[in-house]
Amino acid sequence: MKILSAAQMREVDRLTSKLHGVPSLQLMENAATRTVEAIEKKFGDVSGKRVLAVCGRGNNGGDGAAIARLLHEKGASVDVCLLGGINETQGDARTNFESAKAIADAAGSTLRFAEIETASALRETATRSKYDLIIDAIFGTGLTRAAAGLFEEATALINELGDKSRVVSVDVPSGLASDSGELIGPTVRADLTVTFTAPKVAAVLPPACEQCGELIVGQIGSPDELINSSGSQLNLIEASDVRTWLESSRRSSHANKGDVGKVLVVGGSRGKTGAACLVGEAALRAGCGLVTIATPESVQPIVASSAIPECMTEPLAETASGSFSLEAAEDVARLGAERDVVAIGPGLGSEDASTREFVRAVVGKRERPTVADADALNALAPWEEAVGAQPGVPLILTPHPGEMSRLVGKPIDVVLRDRIEIAREFSTSHGVILVLKGSRTLIAAPDGQVYVNPTGNAGMATGGSGDVLTGIIAGLLAQKMDDALGATIAAVYLHGLAGDIAASKLGTRAMIASDITANLGAALIEVGGDAERLVR
Repeated sequence: MKILSAAQMREVDRLTSKLHGVPSLQLMENAATRTVEAIEKKFGDVSGKRVLAVCGRGNNGGDGAAIARLLHEKGASVDVCLLGGINETQGDARTNFESAKAIADAAGSTLRFAEIETASALRETATRSKYDLIIDAIFGTGLTRAAAGLFEEATALINELGDKSRVVSVDVPSGLASDSGELIGPTVRADLTVTFTAPKVAAVLPPACEQCGELIVGQIGSPDELINSSGSQLNLIEASDVRTWLESSRRSSHANKGDVGKVLVVGGSRGKTGAACLVGEAALRAGCGLVTIATPESVQPIVASSAIPECMTEPLAETASGSFSLEAAEDVARLGAERDVVAIGPGLGSEDASTREFVRAVVGKRERPTVADADALNALAPWEEAVGAQPGVPLILTPHPGEMSRLVGKPIDVVLRDRIEIAREFSTSHGVILVLKGSRTLIAAPDGQVYVNPTGNAGMATGGSGDVLTGIIAGLLAQKMDDALGATIAAVYLHGLAGDIAASKLGTRAMIASDITANLGAALIEVGGDAERLVR
């Protein structure tokens, strides 16, 4: 699903009216209808409920007035507070404000309309009743600076009332800058945000997205071709995307273990054998047929006894410190040629110069799709162009922000401040698929598209979680080698979903990495449905 900027959204709305004959007033009415539908789906029948709609003077406020009218028609008692006067509004918004006021002026109406000029007047009006729902329609996608004055007071009051009422934000919670994941000032905390046509940047990137509560995207009449041709290079991953990928990679009823992919894991070293074992198990749980863990000779017996029995092992040449030596590169090339995908890095160690040379040799001369993580990334930093120069052989890098900082030679705060552009620039410049891990993990593709993953939780901030992700990527890619990007997107989404399922059972505090793997099957079934089961 495309994520649109404020400018892209305005253009989509304009072209919807110009090219497809949908009046802008009808778009506003559709937005109000979708919002009321979402409210009823989440909170139930609105008849008899008390509702406060706090509206700004622009189109977002006009949406709020239309929502108030529709809620009133469904039997709710609604108070509309316009922050300013109707004479300060214009266009479609004014039409809806005047309509709401006309209803309020009718004898016996349960809709009340107030034009608010001061914070004290707002507080007096908004606190004379106890509300079930608060509609936040102060600012839409056009805000670029912190709310101040009456608008700041209104934001604070909504949050205060929200301690006892449900808050529904229209398009984006007021106070957010639509095109940024950063908080620019006081912001409404919503229980539900109903956005229109497509998600906005603020609704999908932290910390701004944390203000949204549940996010619902309401379609208001803009054709898909306008959205897809908007110029946006930012996308939100949906379960339907992953379901489609799973369908395309499903094993036949006559498959054998060689048909569903073979993975070579290159990892582990003295004191770090667990990482390689986590990768191996996750790759098998993701559905590949065979996994071999290649590890330094002295620790091979430990890996063989620690990994699940289904993983095979291979001992390789090592340094005095028990990590891989450069001499092992030829053996990895030989072993890799007999497999479909190579995953390298977890538990590898990168202190020895020989180990770093080993990693560069393996990655630089790869003949199979390769996933590089952890110590492999440290060995590849700072990035040299020749490392990725294997046309037609996908390379997937999975750094956390610290590893990304070392790859690009920039401070970590710069990486964190501009994650999307840092990831996109690296991916397009070097022709790699880049998974920048973190809260809302990003996947950047060589064509400039960036995908935002909505699954995952704070419980996954635990040692080994990244190793599990590496295994899932490798395991899925081995099953469908002609779609490295699709496999990566599916793996990141399922990894986060498995973590969410684990957290629902254990809580975020008690989770460990192997809990993610343990719940991967449940995640696959949740997305893929009965096709992922043996249904008799």
